[in-house]
Amino acid sequence: MSSQYDDQVSTATRVIENARIVTPTNIIEGAIRIEGDRLAGVGDVDCQADQRIDAEGCLVLPGLIDLHGDDIETELYPRSGARMDTGLALAASDRANVAAGITTKFHAISFEVDHEADRSPEIASEITAAVRDSDDLIADHRIHARCEVTQEESVDAVKAVINDEKVSLVSVMSHVPGKGQFEDEEAFRQYYQGSRDHSDEEIENIIQRRQRPNVETIRDRVTDIVSTATRHNIPVASHDDENTGEVEHLDDVGVDISEYPITIETAQRAHDLGMKVTMGAPNLVRGESQWGNLRTADAIDADAVDALVADYYPMSLLAAPFVDTGESLPTRVARVTKNPAEAVGLTDRGRIIEDARADLVMVDEEPTPTVVRAFVAGAPVYHAEGTQ
Repeated sequence: MSSQYDDQVSTATRVIENARIVTPTNIIEGAIRIEGDRLAGVGDVDCQADQRIDAEGCLVLPGLIDLHGDDIETELYPRSGARMDTGLALAASDRANVAAGITTKFHAISFEVDHEADRSPEIASEITAAVRDSDDLIADHRIHARCEVTQEESVDAVKAVINDEKVSLVSVMSHVPGKGQFEDEEAFRQYYQGSRDHSDEEIENIIQRRQRPNVETIRDRVTDIVSTATRHNIPVASHDDENTGEVEHLDDVGVDISEYPITIETAQRAHDLGMKVTMGAPNLVRGESQWGNLRTADAIDADAVDALVADYYPMSLLAAPFVDTGESLPTRVARVTKNPAEAVGLTDRGRIIEDARADLVMVDEEPTPTVVRAFVAGAPVYHAEGTQ
């Protein structure tokens, strides 16, 4: 939606040679030919081009696609209450994500009233406008609008940005004590004590404000958001789904994606229903959930994960395919490229095949996976090599 390279399509021809290319099914040694913003050939290609790049045996992956990354909020408020300029925060996030191999970024922006976490519908709308209006970003930036359905203000704000066609993905969530990642009031209290350093009195006030509306009100708001998004052909995700009954209801009302299901049974049921299941890459890389919930590795073992998301740490999305899950590398790479693309209907990217969009990352996987070069819509946008 917002990348300077989408409006300035390169007409140059480029060839990446001596590469180990991760295709949807296997790894092949050879070259990739880029013509303009598209892949013109993979494997044995015509190597006459305006630019020839020696990959020196590096892996070449499709550009990573992050459906849920809220790192922009940390760039905007690196410390609670310490606000940075929106343009500066967006530029920092842009470069950091490209360095992590992410060429399509869905900024997960919370449209909720939570002043303790430096969140409000007004701030969210400001970030949304900045992404839409910026003309100097490297990656393809999109908005994932997160709707806190316990708050009427959040529902109204998200419906407004949907109707204004400013978002590419919507999710519905309910962050209250005893729900989702906060299994009880004590877990909720510990989160605000540990991550935001609030006093006991402040936390009690937050808990009082966060009491859950009745079930019918919540369901009506979810249905309202889903129907509004559906009219604009925008996919909808749920968040922190607790049990099989919850995902069955969400599937019935038209939710497409289940983010961070809390239990293995919930993940499996969502997957069986045809919902796309996304889990956190940090969870996989760290080996555990921050909240003691479902481990991503266990969900993968159960064949219940379609895609991984960067969540709060962009580099985790690059590291995740290199975590040994007992599967082939193309299968692991698909969870951060092809599968998220398919989950939101971006059929032009996420695979290294002829005529796909030329979003590519060249990766040196040893000793730690790092991006050496990146291409967005065929344009070379990142190059970093070091020597010791």
